[in-house]
Amino acid sequence: MTGKFERIRVKVPFGYKLMISYCVFIIIPVLLVGNIATQIFVTSIREQTHNNIQGTLHQMNNNITYKIEDIVRISDMLYFDTLFNNRLRYTESQWVSYDTMVKVLIPKLETAISTANRKIWMSIYLKNNDLGEVYDNYSNSDPLDADKRLFDIYRYDRLVDKTWYKLYPPEEEYGTTLQWKQIEYDAAQGRISLLRRLIDITTIKLQEIGFMRINVSLDYLFESMDYKKIGEGTALYLSDSQGRIILSSGGVKTTVFREKELRNNGDLLIREPIPQLGWELIAVVPAPIVEKDTVKIRNLTLLICLVCIVVFFVVSLIVSRYFSLRVSKIVSVLDSFQEGEFHKRAHFKGNDEFSHISSALNEMGSNIGRLINEVYLADLQKKEAELESLHAQINPHFLYNTLSSISRLARFGMLDKLHRMVLDLAKFYRLSLNDGRNIISVKNELEQAQAYVDIQKIKYDERMQVSYDVEPEVVRYETVKLILQPFIENVLEHAWTGDSIHIRITARVLQNVLEFRVIDNGVGFPPDRRLDNTGAQNLTNAGYGIRNVDQRIKLHYGSQYGVTLFSRAGIGTTVRIVIPLVKRKVSEGRDKPIP
Repeated sequence: MTGKFERIRVKVPFGYKLMISYCVFIIIPVLLVGNIATQIFVTSIREQTHNNIQGTLHQMNNNITYKIEDIVRISDMLYFDTLFNNRLRYTESQWVSYDTMVKVLIPKLETAISTANRKIWMSIYLKNNDLGEVYDNYSNSDPLDADKRLFDIYRYDRLVDKTWYKLYPPEEEYGTTLQWKQIEYDAAQGRISLLRRLIDITTIKLQEIGFMRINVSLDYLFESMDYKKIGEGTALYLSDSQGRIILSSGGVKTTVFREKELRNNGDLLIREPIPQLGWELIAVVPAPIVEKDTVKIRNLTLLICLVCIVVFFVVSLIVSRYFSLRVSKIVSVLDSFQEGEFHKRAHFKGNDEFSHISSALNEMGSNIGRLINEVYLADLQKKEAELESLHAQINPHFLYNTLSSISRLARFGMLDKLHRMVLDLAKFYRLSLNDGRNIISVKNELEQAQAYVDIQKIKYDERMQVSYDVEPEVVRYETVKLILQPFIENVLEHAWTGDSIHIRITARVLQNVLEFRVIDNGVGFPPDRRLDNTGAQNLTNAGYGIRNVDQRIKLHYGSQYGVTLFSRAGIGTTVRIVIPLVKRKVSEGRDKPIP
């Protein structure tokens, strides 16, 4: 043993790869279809169960609604009775009050109660104090269980301090304002109350002349609520608006509905609201009952999937062997091409894809030498074009002016200025060339602009003032090169006002963009140049250098970036350059300081 483990490369033939991939791509759809079919069946069962139970709950709700409306109908007999309401309002003597009690009030209440399909208890509170009280003391017992009169008449002052009365809706809508509510001892005695005003219907503004309360047993209203109607093992709950359980049938007896726990168990919950009460019926079907019929279909689906997988495996083996032989021939030809032997050919009978591939390979072998030569020549032409573009980037006008300035400095013996100008010129062109790259760091772009400014300062001396406002973080990004110098040059050629000019160069990060500004206090654009209403200069008639910068930015980054000019005659011009935030790529030999 040498102590070294060499990596073993296992070469898997194309036929086996094709067979394995074929099996995988077949097994996955088979399993997926089987799973989807099972899920659809389970969902169908749950939906069918849900619809059946929903229909049963709807029938229960209709029965409950009928009984509720029957109680409301009894209250309508008093609410809409004009004669009854008039006699409650007017009194002229004790005899009239007595006559109202004996001949109108008590008979009307007895008639209303007698029309009910079930035993109810009615309490009437009257604002007319001339009418007497008629009531019993039930000692906290259920009046519905008492073998006595089933109505009581009270004065209104017994009502006004009751909490439930204070919470009753203050605005009365004729014929519709009523409330079903459990008040006082209703919950403990298994009752619910219908609360409703008695009003004077002869006036324009509805005025309350009394109040009625009709008690009815919950067992009567919800007599149809039976869990056996939806199946053994299920449960029915009657829940109020706060989620408290009022009644239950089957299942676990509880006071709070445990919806989250039931859903986590996978139980099926069906709700049927009772709008008149603000309550709802809730049916709970345990998960085992819902899914008891899904086991057979799951087993059947699994068996079908296994059979399909076996059949597809055999078919894939036959197909893969057929195609692997043809692929082996093509691979053999390609291996010979890789070794530089282009004379080998592959031939297949028929007119399928393999025949077209073999024809293409044969033609490729005969033409590959010619193509290699053409690619080589094209590469040489590309290099020459890059060199020509690199030379075209040098501004001969700027170079001519700078060399003229150098000549004048040499003539007058200003060797220090001459030395600085030569160094700045070398630095400027070194940054401009940038090894043929069009993208440079923001740091180099600013250095190049400063090198140009330093050259011009030697020429213009104190007549030219330049200030910089550059945020430190801008150096982390890159930009298209030569986007600042053309605008500084444009200022020095066209923006002078007298013998001085001030230029301010800024660079900062704004949200997702990098913004440069070149600001001068020069003459601005003449009035005949086209400006929009914000002062932004239309670049159509701008100089070539300005349009060149704008076009290069848009070409590289997109039309939403580029150059905008703002100018006012006699005030100055601001050039705004916007490019996206692109972090610079630091590599060897790049972004090094220029000596």
